[in-house]
Amino acid sequence: MAELAGLVLPFFGMILLGYLAAKARPQPEEALGWLNAFIVYISLPALFFKLVSKTPIEQLTRIDFILANVSATYLVFGTIFAIGLFVRHATVAEATVQGLSAAYGNIGYMGPGLALLAFGERAAVPVALVFCFENMLHFMVAPALMALSGGGRQSAATVAAGILRRIVTHPFIVATAAGFVAAFSGFEPPVPLMRLIDYLAQAAAPCALFAMGVTLALRPVKRVPVEIAYIVPAKLLLLPAVMYLMLGFAGNFDPLWVFTAMLLAALPTATNVFVIGQQYGVWQERASATILITTLLSVATVTFLLYLIKSGLLPGDPFP
Repeated sequence: MAELAGLVLPFFGMILLGYLAAKARPQPEEALGWLNAFIVYISLPALFFKLVSKTPIEQLTRIDFILANVSATYLVFGTIFAIGLFVRHATVAEATVQGLSAAYGNIGYMGPGLALLAFGERAAVPVALVFCFENMLHFMVAPALMALSGGGRQSAATVAAGILRRIVTHPFIVATAAGFVAAFSGFEPPVPLMRLIDYLAQAAAPCALFAMGVTLALRPVKRVPVEIAYIVPAKLLLLPAVMYLMLGFAGNFDPLWVFTAMLLAALPTATNVFVIGQQYGVWQERASATILITTLLSVATVTFLLYLIKSGLLPGDPFP
């Protein structure tokens, strides 16, 4: 239990410190701009490059793992999307944000730090694969469905070009692709450059978590949606369970890869869901409430999941 507390408390403690700092010394949200720029464009890309570039290339081409992972994610997305559309009679745009609230986890800011802290550097490859391919799908699904709903008001060609641009220019994906190239070619950066990359990578988790806490403090809950009753359990409980079963059904994966994917699936709703809602003027206040509530409750659910994993109560293969 002491080992588990040592994993979870520093991690969520950084989020709490960011939240308390924002409450104690209020600043406009724009004040986070340079910190977010450092995290998104420099520190986290350095971490992804460092970890992927040191990985044997055969581990980076596990198509079976990728397909199982995105299938589990979009099974949950599709379920919540359908409930929103046909049961709650939401618009396509509203149902899209609801589906993303249940399927789009905070795998960028929270994922790498927690997975590496819990499982070590061997978790780097599944983290990178999950992040890249899930985000590519999110980048495609959200604007495509918004365009279908009429919220995008753009031609199909414009939407497709925007999707492609977001994918090929996203700093995390660019850094991961550079890591793939380095791993394939055997390239090793010169020692001074590698030390700089290491230094930047070490700053990724604490800066990202602190910034996340500040962001939560700056977006108070104004409207708690009725849909929270099923979206929150779907995000924190259903998605990791479906991920576990889907990976078990798809093949015999390294238990560490299975647990890493489950842990990422169990993370709270990503702040990008609020950004998407804000961009299209749909469900934004309720998305903000979902992010805050899932983040608070994930302290308990992620801790419990790590307890099951670390204690050996959860087997690495659900279908041995």
